[in-house]
Amino acid sequence: MHVFCVDSYSKESPTLCHKLQHLTWVAIETPSLTLKSFHLCSLILPLSGAMLGASVNDGMPVTGKNRARLLLASLFLVSSSLFPYSRAANSILRGQFVGGGDTLISSSGNFELGFFSPANSSLRYVGIWYHKISVKTVVWVANRESPVSDESGVLIVSSDGNLMVLDGNNRTVWSSGINSSSVPTNSTAVLMDTGNLVLLASADADSASADGDISNSYWQSFENPTDTYLPGMRVRVNSRAGENRAFWSWRSSNDPSPGNFSLGVDPRGSPQIVIWGQSGRQWRSGHWNGLIFTGVPNMTGSYRYGFKLSSTEADGSMYFTYTPLNSSKLLMFRVLWNGTEEQLGWDETSNEWTVLHEQPAKECDLYNKCGDFAICNEMDSPRCSCMVGFSPSSPEQWNRGNWSAGCTWKTQLQCRNNSSISAGDGGRVDKFSKLDGVKLPDFADYVSATSGNECQAKCLGNCSCNAYAFDRSIGCMLWSEDLIDVQHFAKGGTTLQIRLTNSELGTKSKISNLFIIITVLVGAVVLGVAVWLLWRFKDNLKGFLIFYRKNKELPLFNDFVKNEELSAELSGSDGLARHAKQLIGGADIPVFNFSSIEAATNFFSEENKLGLGGFGPVYKGKFFGGQEIAVKRLSRKSSQGLEEFKNEVMLIAKLQHRNLVRLLGFCVQGEDKMLVYEYMPNRSLDCFIFDPAKRAQLDWTKRFEIIEGIARGLLYLHRDSRLRIIHRDLKASNILLDEEMNPKISDFGMARIFGTNESEASTNRVVGTYGYMSPEYAMEGLFSVKSDVYSFGVLLLEIIRGEKNFGFRTSEHSNLIGHCTAISGLASLE
Repeated sequence: MHVFCVDSYSKESPTLCHKLQHLTWVAIETPSLTLKSFHLCSLILPLSGAMLGASVNDGMPVTGKNRARLLLASLFLVSSSLFPYSRAANSILRGQFVGGGDTLISSSGNFELGFFSPANSSLRYVGIWYHKISVKTVVWVANRESPVSDESGVLIVSSDGNLMVLDGNNRTVWSSGINSSSVPTNSTAVLMDTGNLVLLASADADSASADGDISNSYWQSFENPTDTYLPGMRVRVNSRAGENRAFWSWRSSNDPSPGNFSLGVDPRGSPQIVIWGQSGRQWRSGHWNGLIFTGVPNMTGSYRYGFKLSSTEADGSMYFTYTPLNSSKLLMFRVLWNGTEEQLGWDETSNEWTVLHEQPAKECDLYNKCGDFAICNEMDSPRCSCMVGFSPSSPEQWNRGNWSAGCTWKTQLQCRNNSSISAGDGGRVDKFSKLDGVKLPDFADYVSATSGNECQAKCLGNCSCNAYAFDRSIGCMLWSEDLIDVQHFAKGGTTLQIRLTNSELGTKSKISNLFIIITVLVGAVVLGVAVWLLWRFKDNLKGFLIFYRKNKELPLFNDFVKNEELSAELSGSDGLARHAKQLIGGADIPVFNFSSIEAATNFFSEENKLGLGGFGPVYKGKFFGGQEIAVKRLSRKSSQGLEEFKNEVMLIAKLQHRNLVRLLGFCVQGEDKMLVYEYMPNRSLDCFIFDPAKRAQLDWTKRFEIIEGIARGLLYLHRDSRLRIIHRDLKASNILLDEEMNPKISDFGMARIFGTNESEASTNRVVGTYGYMSPEYAMEGLFSVKSDVYSFGVLLLEIIRGEKNFGFRTSEHSNLIGHCTAISGLASLE
């Protein structure tokens, strides 16, 4: 039974089909209304019996019997429009519709189907988009070539079982196009959680929604895609059917109609992905070798994972599929209106799509950028060069940077019989020039061969063969036409063997051999002269180094100069300096001269001072070569004496961990003792957590990372290093932050080494910082790994609260620990 709506009577008439109350009011409240014409609404009701015809002649009044019929139609319209909402929201039955603002949502809420309008457009399309994300991303469009111009369109399951989009005049603007003889009498359209819209018998709809079984479907959107590939789609590969241009770009970002670019599979030989434009091929992936597309050498990790090529089915077809490594991550591939293909991933942190991979990404990715018999290399300048044995077809254009004409043979191959012997080359057989690490040329012929030698023989046995390649995963490939679209990669790629005449290759080989011989001879002579000069002037070398270092004020490392007297002279002449290395137990640590550190710190200027520690100031420095350093200059009045200095140098030199500061070297000059560290641009942790302005830069994620880094460094000291070390002065000012805010523990002057079986020690000299000391250490001088753990706990509270332990006071508690302990006690009582 069809329902008709008022048309051509008033301005409201185009929307009457969606305003059911208004339609009922027209039927009841306007007995004198004359209907000039009717049109078929895009609604089909499950009503038996004839109520109204296909049209009503002009001038027929809505009175009496006709008014009753229209009222009855209105009642059925109301019941029909409400009926779909009593079913699952992911499907519609035969005779039901989706129109206006109605949508279908897949059972798990992943995808949504309905009408949409692109930006800056009033045209309406039926599409599928992601439901759970904030950015409306359309992945499939039904009526992309025939949009609906107003809000009167609907998507229905028609009486013949097809999906149809009808406009307000009941015209079919899109159909699934299934032969009605193969469609069940009652069918259902179901939106799956994969984003696939399927048509199947109503009896199979529930199982499809429950377990995803669509084996009995007779139409699905995954087999009729638009511009987007979603995980779970199957892209058909059939050599007999030829190229499969499965995906067509939008015409523009706001126009879903088919654009100028398509993406699909070229099935010849080993399949490859191709992007076509109006002028032909724009990009190709290279041949599939079972793991990757050989023209995309960076296709590794999560990008590679999931690509599969199925085994051959009964009709000779195979299918490419893609399954993401993380099934919960939203991924898709799409071909854009500018001719590029992108793999996109949804970033839940930034709430936007990020481009994971893009092709073509570089100039050399463009199809046949340099022309035939040429190689494109992004690392070269210019990018294009002719293959060995070839020269530019148009030298003038080539030199101008127009490489489209490509290259041509220097010496044409001249075959005799089938033996591939060059008649003009003294009867000698052609040879091959090896080209490594390339994307193989397009349009290969595939022949049966089990080895590279057999493949080479088949090329030599074919006079028209210009090159060959053998890959165990692909097989033997021969090229009888021009070598097209060859690209050189810095890593990866395949080896191509280019066929040349013996004379052409022989000349190249002779030149190469001569060049190698000359290079070896020259290198041997230079090396011999250098060795002789070093031996001849060895006595003068020491003086030269001293003079150069002093005048250039460069740091001296004892890695380069092992002579003790020279090291002492550069560091100073007093007893401490002369025996600097003996003072630190002979550890192999770089020794800097005082003048180089003075120059690096601008003579320890106030502008270079980073701060003042417990044992002296810390300065920023910069060596002549550009390396930035931090210099800890121990004050002459400092309580840290020679033993503490030696302790810090020896300990930190033997420790290597990403969360410990790195010691670059030291210097002893008279009573001055200096430690040279790697420079930490963000200084120390206390500069951030105790500063109300800077504290905001540390969100909870970053604070957790800092806490975790400190814990890892402490665990290394206590358990994982070669030595078991107790720091004894762990506090916020001794935690340095690098440019990425990674924490590094510093200041090992108070640290102690524990023996393997030693768990606790005592001292009469309690050192450290009150507020961070454990009670047993502060009062009794007992310390162990627990002492550092206590200090770490105080530091943890300060990082969380952003307040100093002893800087925090309340009416009941004098420090942060007491306050937090009280809160913890109250919480446990509750």
